[in-house]
Amino acid sequence: MLNDPLADALSNINNQEKVRKTSCTVPASKTIGNVLRILQKYNFVGAFEFIDDGKAGLFKVDLLGTINVCGVIKPRYAVGKDGYEKFERRYLPARGFGILVVSTPQGVMSHQEAVEMGTGGRLLAYVY
Repeated sequence: MLNDPLADALSNINNQEKVRKTSCTVPASKTIGNVLRILQKYNFVGAFEFIDDGKAGLFKVDLLGTINVCGVIKPRYAVGKDGYEKFERRYLPARGFGILVVSTPQGVMSHQEAVEMGTGGRLLAYVY
């Protein structure tokens, strides 16, 4: 049993990127699907599709080779609408390089979208 499916999914994507694979499969959940949608929007991954295996399902993700590092943020820090700067410095290598994935009351989005909307949330992951 997986304790953190999101961490498993992102580490699988990270490992497959490092060995230059073109696709990988990760466990499916609503949160993982939302995070993959954000990664696809910012061109970190290509298309992904749901595969029904009779259990929870899997996502088949096409990799583009653009991810240097990705991972989850544990513990899931709460961040206010003006507190993203601190976590950008902690998890991203440079200003404007990479994204933080945030779960907000309006849904899962990047930290840049959350700043534009003026909302806080919980940090889920980082990618650059």
